[in-house]
Amino acid sequence: DGVEAVQTVEKKLPDLVITDIMMPGMDGFEVCRRLREWSQVPIIMLSAKGDETDKVKCLDLGADDYITKPFGEDELLARVRAVLRRTEAAVAHPALSPFTSGDLKISFAERRVTVADREVKLTPTEYNLLQEFVLNAGKVLTHTHLLHKVWGPEYGNEQGYLHVFVGRLRKQLEPNPTRPIYIINVPGVGYRFKPSDSMKGSTLTTG
Repeated sequence: DGVEAVQTVEKKLPDLVITDIMMPGMDGFEVCRRLREWSQVPIIMLSAKGDETDKVKCLDLGADDYITKPFGEDELLARVRAVLRRTEAAVAHPALSPFTSGDLKISFAERRVTVADREVKLTPTEYNLLQEFVLNAGKVLTHTHLLHKVWGPEYGNEQGYLHVFVGRLRKQLEPNPTRPIYIINVPGVGYRFKPSDSMKGSTLTTG
């Protein structure tokens, strides 16, 4: 059940959590919410419902992926591999120079993000998405590019994922999420990260 699931994660600290939505005691939504209070462990949620509302709710709560039943073993394993790849990719990069734009600061060497000196805790997927935006600051990135680059080649039609994850980043990074100054929509195409005039670059350094 959901209560035991949360307790088990606290004790075992797994690399990945796969949880159903419908469970006794505590449903999957609440499990995800409670885990996100203290952990960035990747979470895949399962449901017999293909309802778009449920999918958005899962992602809004911090889930990394959502799979609708029935599904095959190969599909599940492909999603697991993709989520674990994103987790492995969200590591420190000592070769990248720090990035500053307004109150937003990113230390790639420490994998640390701060806004007005307040540390922002991001899941691996959120961090990878932000890094892709920042390393391509000023460029228009298409939906397909972002899905393939951040989520993996298995993803191509999940534009809803981008909408939710961009919304989550805006809530944590933007002074006013409803009027973003960093992550800008490019209608029908994708998004563009707009650095402030005080940007101090974020480029690969070579030896």
